[in-house]
Amino acid sequence: MDPLAALDINVQGKLMENYTMKKIALAAALSVAASTAFAGGLAEPIVEPEVVEAQASSSSAGLIVPLLLLVLVAAAVAAD
Repeated sequence: MDPLAALDINVQGKLMENYTMKKIALAAALSVAASTAFAGGLAEPIVEPEVVEAQASSSSAGLIVPLLLLVLVAAAVAAD
């Protein structure tokens, strides 16, 4: 075997090795760049508070004020 031929095979091997390393480095750089785009994750959703209408506690709540007024008027008439 010619020593120059063996040298050519070693040079070809080194070139392929460098080419493979460049591909691996490029793939690593692209994966790091892509992963930083998603580094923040998902944001917490903004939820608006639910609007609740106030309801009357009972049906007799509207009768208390007129009854008290009637009692006061009756007491004023009785005092005269």
